[in-house]
Amino acid sequence: MRKITLPESELPRQWYNILPDLPVPLEPPLHPETGQPISPDELSPIFPMPLIEQEMSQDRYIDIPDEVLEKYAIWRPTPLYRAYGLEKFLDTPARIYFKNEGVSPAGSHKPNTAVAQAYYNMISGTKRITTETGAGQWGSALAFSCALFGLECKVFMVKISYEQKPYRRIMMETWGARCVPSPSPETEAGRMILEKDPDSPGSLGIAISEAIEAAVTDEDTKYSLGSVLNHVLLHQTINGLECQKQLQIAGDYPDIIIGCAGGGSNFAGNCIPFVRDKINGKDIDIIAVEPAACPTITKGPFAYDFGDTACTTPLLPMHTLGH
Repeated sequence: MRKITLPESELPRQWYNILPDLPVPLEPPLHPETGQPISPDELSPIFPMPLIEQEMSQDRYIDIPDEVLEKYAIWRPTPLYRAYGLEKFLDTPARIYFKNEGVSPAGSHKPNTAVAQAYYNMISGTKRITTETGAGQWGSALAFSCALFGLECKVFMVKISYEQKPYRRIMMETWGARCVPSPSPETEAGRMILEKDPDSPGSLGIAISEAIEAAVTDEDTKYSLGSVLNHVLLHQTINGLECQKQLQIAGDYPDIIIGCAGGGSNFAGNCIPFVRDKINGKDIDIIAVEPAACPTITKGPFAYDFGDTACTTPLLPMHTLGH
């Protein structure tokens, strides 16, 4: 069997939350000014309350709203492929499978959480969502999702990517988003960077600072992040939950799961349901692969750090190469 598909009727109806199954609880995010564990109310200027509740939830399974399932069904379930050609090229007895998340309208796995975040913002009365994007995958996913739910979308795109990747910018604008090269003169954080370096190519950290500032200074606006956070990884488990059903159809179960890891949304989405199996006794190796140019997991100490340049995000425990 080369391609394993699921009917829409088999689309998972719940996301899997790994937090209650972890042997040791995660360290809490800290307030950037006080250094104390941050409260839901302190996060509310940035995120809508349903997402804050998911961020801290200890429920093992969380129902996917019908409105989100309806949008997921535009492209989900996504196919699982048996990589016969790669097996032959490698001359290996291994059976290699890959999950193709590139069939989404935005071209990646990112809409799995973008659609959910747009929905929860809509029902919370948000009028506009701000975010950052590097190469444009996340910005495209959020622009697409905001269009589905009638929300405005403003994307601060790293300036060098804004200039080098016009087609991603055009995709975001086609879905109705406003795309701004970052650093920009539209925020205090952007103006400070431009004052020091008018030719700054930008960075994801700078774009995050601008997007958060734009959100917290407008009561009708919230911020959206496409990786890192618990609720983002929760939404991404739709990928791995589908994959498990497809492997059952194939009559197979993996010995090894491999995924690329940056902020974690792709890796976690496929792997977390299998981590649940490993916690429950399955013999399975789970391998994250990261770029040698930014080896945070393999070489970075585990410590609290900011996620942006202007030091406005909550302090999060992470493997970090420094701020």
